[in-house]
Amino acid sequence: MNILETKNDRLGFEAGLPHKLAPLTPQNDPWDPIRSLRQYGGHRLTSVEMTVTNLCNMRCEHCAVGDTLTLSEPDKIPLSDMLRRLDEVEHLETISITGGEPTFSARTVKEYMVPLLKYARSRGVRSQINSNVTLPYDRYEQLAPYLDVMHISFNYTDADDFHAIGFAKSGHSVSRDAAAKLYERMIENARRLSEAGVLVSAESMINYRTIHKIEQIHRLIVEMGCKRHEVHPMYPSSFAKDLPVISKEQMREAIERLLDHRDPNIWMLFGTLPFYHCSDDERERKLLSRLASEPNVTVRNDPDGRNRLNVNLFSGDVFVTDFSDVPAFGNIAESKLDDLFERWLTHPLAQSVNCHCPAASCCGPNLLVKDMYYKDVNFHMRSAKLE
Repeated sequence: MNILETKNDRLGFEAGLPHKLAPLTPQNDPWDPIRSLRQYGGHRLTSVEMTVTNLCNMRCEHCAVGDTLTLSEPDKIPLSDMLRRLDEVEHLETISITGGEPTFSARTVKEYMVPLLKYARSRGVRSQINSNVTLPYDRYEQLAPYLDVMHISFNYTDADDFHAIGFAKSGHSVSRDAAAKLYERMIENARRLSEAGVLVSAESMINYRTIHKIEQIHRLIVEMGCKRHEVHPMYPSSFAKDLPVISKEQMREAIERLLDHRDPNIWMLFGTLPFYHCSDDERERKLLSRLASEPNVTVRNDPDGRNRLNVNLFSGDVFVTDFSDVPAFGNIAESKLDDLFERWLTHPLAQSVNCHCPAASCCGPNLLVKDMYYKDVNFHMRSAKLE
């Protein structure tokens, strides 16, 4: 059995699903839009993300949805409405559940999250939850039998980092001791979930805080028992728009240093990198070539707007992403998700980043990357320079 094969692979088979799901591995990442693009000759909706809460027990300084977090929230739309729309998605392969902290409310866990995960399991669809895993373990224990990926953020070398980063925007004092207890619980919960067979994927942002200690962060992630380390640059959006920005050169150097010191047995997944094989910078192209040749290393094309949409379960509004930068362009009360996806593909914003280079297995930049580094660049006029 591949070391990345999860307990859920076996559970799905024993539950009598039509077929045994292939293990999640560097060779099999169904969240990457390049798969469906190759299969269908164009982008298709294969992934649906659902925002189930705007509540969270933390206020991380880098949070992409921090401006939407609240202290109370209205009722959600009926789960049956969401399941009906998921049923209509012809090529559905993955679902993701996000927030806020999705497990903040025990009621949300019981009435929305568990049924959604069971639905995915029954349909042979992969699932992911984005969580800080700092709450009591019994919240996550209910989800573990049906869950494929638990995605956590991990940008710390110790409890002091966690305290400074995780409560930077709290608006009130949070003691170091209280933060340290959550930090230890997060580490213990991640270990227990991994032991239970869930693929725990810890994401680290490359930003002004982590750039000089990304190797130490990686070592802690390995020690926690995580099977995957995700690495993404931080882009200033929404809540995080005022944070210092590092240069592409600093980012490239940090990634090269991480590759030099990583554990080769752990799957490393890089995403939303601002580097492309069509770049005039030879150093950037060399980094991409190295990433492509390293064992257990992948570079994921960004799913948002390419094979994924986000549904807000309070309003039913549909977004390109859970970020607030692009307004909603439809609602599941009136439209099928496949129809809304096709509508999005014709939008000028979608067209501005809708390029595909088969030679480089690249779907081009996402909207944040283009806005930050390539405002005046027409990627349709560029081509890969492959050595």
